[in-house]
Amino acid sequence: MGGLGLAAGIIGLAVPVSAGLVESGRAIEGTVTLVVLLALHLRFVTELPKRRAGSWWIVAVQAWLTYLPLTVFGAAWTPVCGLLAGALLVMAGRIRSIVLALLALACGPVVLAAPEASMIHPLWAIAAPLVGAAEFAVVTLAKRARELTEARTEVMRKAVALERRRFTRDLHDLVGHRLTVLVLKVQLLERLVEEGDDKARAEVTETLLLLRDLSADVRAVAHGLRSSSLAPELGSARSLLESVRVRCQIKVSCRDLPEEVEEALTHALREGVTNVLRHAEARQCSIHLVERERLVRLTIRNDGVRPPRRPGDAGQGLLNLAERVSPLGGWLEATSSRTGQFTFSVYVPRKK
Repeated sequence: MGGLGLAAGIIGLAVPVSAGLVESGRAIEGTVTLVVLLALHLRFVTELPKRRAGSWWIVAVQAWLTYLPLTVFGAAWTPVCGLLAGALLVMAGRIRSIVLALLALACGPVVLAAPEASMIHPLWAIAAPLVGAAEFAVVTLAKRARELTEARTEVMRKAVALERRRFTRDLHDLVGHRLTVLVLKVQLLERLVEEGDDKARAEVTETLLLLRDLSADVRAVAHGLRSSSLAPELGSARSLLESVRVRCQIKVSCRDLPEEVEEALTHALREGVTNVLRHAEARQCSIHLVERERLVRLTIRNDGVRPPRRPGDAGQGLLNLAERVSPLGGWLEATSSRTGQFTFSVYVPRKK
């Protein structure tokens, strides 16, 4: 729309100039000069300068092609003063110059001082600042529209990147946890079947429930739903750990947590239990959820820690968890002892 407005304005000026040149009998040389002038003018007002000043030489040549031909083409050439006014206003906007703005407003009226009245068209000379202001407005609006389009595109790109990151994080935290539990359940079921244990049927039922939960988690991740609840997850953690012969002690001394804090701690609990199952041969595990001075702490401590795979390898799960708790002002701590004890703690301020 900005380009169309600019083109319409230039055509509106070119038509009376061309008509005046035909009447004066200088149509050919006048048209050639006008085409050169319009080409330079369009290049300047539509360029995206790397420097704020833009191309000074174009403005200088345009000024020369504005006033010098007046002595040859006469009053028919007066309307092009509006183009010079527009160029100077664009330049003034780029370098924030009041002096250039004042010069732009004087582009037309200054020719009223010509020694011969036949050299100028008074009405076009007076209207030149208005023509320049109109062109400046069109160019400025087009520039603002372009900047808004670029900003909107950048916002959309960041939104897509954030959504992709959310999907990846939730897929790892929710589905990854369920898959780990399913693998352990199937291994347990296989052992029970080999031993002829009557608990095999109950384990099959629990495995089917886990598969249904996994399906629900996949839907939750796909649609960005939030269905995390800390109390059921604590019970599930105890049941899961005890099913693989890990003694589990749970101590909870805080209730009615804010929704965002409870959700973050639920993911922390899942990640902690998953780490116990994957990276340790634990026999005992304790889970403590306490609050002191409006600071909620979830601590998971277990034995049977295996040697680390690589020094400093935090794993994707802990990185995801850090992203969840940091916007809430929380942080993570993880320590291990020489006796094989591992302690994982999450701290989240209670703001409500």
